[in-house]
Amino acid sequence: MAGSAEQVSAGLLARIAQCRTAVLPGRRIPLLIGDAPVGYVGGELAADLAGYARAHPAGLSIPAPDAARLNAVATPLGPAHGFRTRGELFDVRSRIDGPVLATLDRGALPAFGVIGVGVHLNGYVGRADGPHLWIGRRSATKKLDPGKLDNLVGGGVSAGMGAFDTLAKEAAEEASIPADVIATARPVARIAYDMERPEGLRRDLLVCYDLELPPSFRPEAADGEVESFMLVPAREMVDIIAETDEVKFNVNLVLIDFLLRHGVLDDPGGRLRSALAAHPAAAGD
Repeated sequence: MAGSAEQVSAGLLARIAQCRTAVLPGRRIPLLIGDAPVGYVGGELAADLAGYARAHPAGLSIPAPDAARLNAVATPLGPAHGFRTRGELFDVRSRIDGPVLATLDRGALPAFGVIGVGVHLNGYVGRADGPHLWIGRRSATKKLDPGKLDNLVGGGVSAGMGAFDTLAKEAAEEASIPADVIATARPVARIAYDMERPEGLRRDLLVCYDLELPPSFRPEAADGEVESFMLVPAREMVDIIAETDEVKFNVNLVLIDFLLRHGVLDDPGGRLRSALAAHPAAAGD
């Protein structure tokens, strides 16, 4: 490692802290469906929801019978509130393991402060000198973090889908991983964060998987979202994360978790593990 152990640890802790910048509710107003909290909205958006959502002791509430119209109400508000719909619905829940209360376009999630669930795959090859990670480079045409380094596979969990179903779909599309291979992926961690981003409030839950791949495997980009793949010694990723801004912001968290679990990264006192767990995710899928 290029820096001292203390410098590396400080750099990794800073990457984790960068994803935990939101103070809630702050100036935002809690948004509920009935009595169930589901998100946070700014004052201007709250005003534009008048007539649909009503004042509630805990914030602003959408009557449960009207929740099915959430996306139809939200869509025309995009231009005035800086979001663009993407034609992909996400489930809206109060708890990750709770019932679906509504659906909302992925592009509107940050404006409404609704939790988005995503899957991330650590694809790696075991070698005598330690694990080597398959790392993708995001396409330069991606709207979010173009050209950044990424996990082998990642993607949002669309409405009506589960985490593993999404993983299998994205694995085939993004890296041409066969169904029988992805079936051996293991769920290993859940990481949550609340983050202020240019697109708004990101409240994300990352469902992380590990997949050990044979040395002969070569990922192939199939959908144009990944520019290229490279196999990188996991130990080299420590310095890349700690000392550069090359990795997509939330992928830093997934990779730090992998490096800790696989013994690549020392963590005296458990500061990194504690930082990753500081905003624990709800259980369930």
